[in-house]
Amino acid sequence: MARTPSGENPFRPGAGHPPPYLAGRSAELLEFDRLLTQRVVLQNLVLTGLRGVGKTVLLDAFKPRAIEKGWAWAGGDLSEPTSVSEETLATRLITDVSTITSAVVIDVIETKELGFLSPKTRHEQRLDHEVLRKLYDATPGLVADKLKRVLTLATSILTRAGRRGLILAYDEAQTLADRAEADQYPLSVLLEVFQSLQRQEVPILLIMTGLPTLFPELVEARTFAERMFRVVFLHRLTPEASSEAILRPIQAAGSVVRFSGEAVDAIVEVSGGYPYFLQFISRELFDLHLQAPPSGIDPRRSMEPILRRLDSDFFSGRWARATDRQRELLEVIAHLETAGSEFSLQEILDKAKKVLRKPFSPSHANQMLVALGASGLVYKNRHGRYSLAVPLLDQFIRRQVAERDRSKPSS
Repeated sequence: MARTPSGENPFRPGAGHPPPYLAGRSAELLEFDRLLTQRVVLQNLVLTGLRGVGKTVLLDAFKPRAIEKGWAWAGGDLSEPTSVSEETLATRLITDVSTITSAVVIDVIETKELGFLSPKTRHEQRLDHEVLRKLYDATPGLVADKLKRVLTLATSILTRAGRRGLILAYDEAQTLADRAEADQYPLSVLLEVFQSLQRQEVPILLIMTGLPTLFPELVEARTFAERMFRVVFLHRLTPEASSEAILRPIQAAGSVVRFSGEAVDAIVEVSGGYPYFLQFISRELFDLHLQAPPSGIDPRRSMEPILRRLDSDFFSGRWARATDRQRELLEVIAHLETAGSEFSLQEILDKAKKVLRKPFSPSHANQMLVALGASGLVYKNRHGRYSLAVPLLDQFIRRQVAERDRSKPSS
């Protein structure tokens, strides 16, 4: 029976929402599959890139592949409270692991690791949160020692139940940081625990995704982290993969809407190949096509209102975080030839002297770059150069400047 053409919009822009078709990530999926074949875990995974590049989506795509290959999978988002203390980190890990182990029934008599339970207990016991927490509390030593025992037992029980090992996967991992001023080192504890367990050949694998600041923070916390991780940096999609991300969902949905080659080219160009923007612009253009007059629409002219909507929905909230003086700095950056890649402090200062009445001093510019880094607008790479942390932010800023200039009264 022929399928009725659908008018439903197949595109799904959103924070971590899976696209209808995952385009251009076959190399990253193969790299992940390779990590799953490690008999002894020598490399963990850091998945990094700018916002909107598809890190969360790819992490979600990893999960079923890992489970299919026999691994147990636990984890979630790392929130700011996880960084409060080493104990809050421990609570996070125990809670996540228990979601997997609570389904496993163990014989308490045969499990010497659970020595805090009465040896007279004869009933079956599930390795739930209560049991793991009691084991953690009963283990002497520091937080790292306690976590090592809990994770060793949990992984051992899972492998006895037929699992290949345990994967702990965390998104937004750049929020996890040591707090020396409070004498709390949750990030260092996490790295120490996994390095120690993997050295003992415990089949446990750590996956962390986050902004490009993540890996430098890991290395700063523990220098051995440089050897612990395979770093995969997600880049924008190629034009070919971008076109697939647009056309395949329409074809699969049997849609009444068809994008012309000109429309696809316009979406690819304006989106810059970033998956979130591809989904956003495609969704908006799809809706315009549904309401188009018989003569159709001009995809190029349609981009202007779509960009205004994108500016309002995606960029404006981030722009609002910056002070007036920080915005001046960002405007200088947006007009650098290398604004879309990377730039130095000196390049900013040189440009500012040409375009501003009141340029920045080196110390003031450096302070603002640090503040912009804390607010997620700029990041510093390991080579001491800077990049905008939000894709296409430079284009948004130039649009803002142009609109401001147009609205100025003529003299």
